[in-house]
Amino acid sequence: MEFVIVGKNIDVTPGLRQAVEDKIGKLERYFTPNTQIHVTLSVEKDRQKIEVTIPVKGSVIRSEQVSNDMYVSIDLVEEIIERQLKKYKNKIIDAKHATENFRQDFLDKDYNDDDEIKIVRTKRIDMKPMYPEDACVQMELCGHSFYVFTNAENGQTSVVYKRKGNTYGLIEPEF
Repeated sequence: MEFVIVGKNIDVTPGLRQAVEDKIGKLERYFTPNTQIHVTLSVEKDRQKIEVTIPVKGSVIRSEQVSNDMYVSIDLVEEIIERQLKKYKNKIIDAKHATENFRQDFLDKDYNDDDEIKIVRTKRIDMKPMYPEDACVQMELCGHSFYVFTNAENGQTSVVYKRKGNTYGLIEPEF
């Protein structure tokens, strides 16, 4: 596996680099050697955060963990990604996704899919054109963490969502 490790507000010391490569390197039993793993380490006050992104053809495997100790965050993120891989193996590797990033023994092994995704409710909404700022207000009024709307600026279906730190994000389609 190829590691791309960057730091925000933190120097990536050889010790941190080694800890990331050792712990996240345990995931190599799932991936081919040419798979890139993007790791971002950041520090904000007492928050030690690690973000791991593994782009695979047709999908992205991602996790972020925060704690007051970077080494604890590194341990947690590896466990989460491994759990995600086992849980969603059949969904990640289906007819529309290539298997070129995954090792054959991972593809051949069956994992328990006890936590199957079940849609339990369907909502229908009237998608009136509005500006993203208005959509944020509607989202707050509904008490949701995201809101789907037709963007009055471009006529596209868009999503606003609540981010950490009381900020908002906007997702727009790319064609």
